[in-house]
Amino acid sequence: MKTNKRSYWRRKLHEIIAEADTPMGKFFDVILLILILLSVLFVMIESVKGLPERVYDVLYIGEWVITIFFTFEYIARILTVKKPTNYIFSFYGIIDFLSTIPLYLSFILVGSNVLITVRALRLLRVFRILKITRYIGEANKLKKALNDSRPKILVFLFAVLIVAVISGTLMYLIEGEESGFNSIPVSVYWCIVTLTTVGFGDIAPVTPLGQFLATVIMILGYGIIAVPTGIVSAEYATKRDYVHVNTQSCRNCGAQRHRDDAKFCHKCGEDLHVENTKES
Repeated sequence: MKTNKRSYWRRKLHEIIAEADTPMGKFFDVILLILILLSVLFVMIESVKGLPERVYDVLYIGEWVITIFFTFEYIARILTVKKPTNYIFSFYGIIDFLSTIPLYLSFILVGSNVLITVRALRLLRVFRILKITRYIGEANKLKKALNDSRPKILVFLFAVLIVAVISGTLMYLIEGEESGFNSIPVSVYWCIVTLTTVGFGDIAPVTPLGQFLATVIMILGYGIIAVPTGIVSAEYATKRDYVHVNTQSCRNCGAQRHRDDAKFCHKCGEDLHVENTKES
């Protein structure tokens, strides 16, 4: 009976801290996000010099209160899964650990508490809380579009590099060292800066022919900028995949991103809906 009660509370605690499908889970994650924002804000304010000493004391105490909360939360996440190592060495597990340890390290390494700003990475959990997982899906579509566009973009970049080398060599021959084009690599650098429309202005052609070539390169630069955008946009427009918004987290292995109709974990096969009464 005692084991069953412990198993029940572990399961309920897991639903609260690892999922966002329940009111308590959403409330916990909202509180977590507020504390993360406050923590990062405290560190940023603490870096400002010249504030009253009392302000620094309040910020220091606030950092410790939040760090202790994160410590208990990190331990709870470990205790509520059947395979703790899966969480500990996962992306979020490592981020959670790194966002908890800096203030403790400040006893050994002076100034290491500024590393608390890594907690900002935990704001990625906002996608689960606000139920905008569809945007994660859109990001995945963009990533796939970029991957599918990679061969075309590489060919395009190779062509741009050839244009830059040829144009840079011509500019070196036209302008020479008198105008600051001291070598072909320097001239190629100028050409790349001009093609990308950055235009630092540290080197500029002075001869009419050089200025004419620079004008052509500038105009060409505007066209070049549009090409990769068109390639990626075309690939992105072809992606019409449905985005699943299931936020359930497997108690056994910690896996997420399950299908909306999933009954079992896609990674380990654990039942996602069973009301566990026995602790395995």
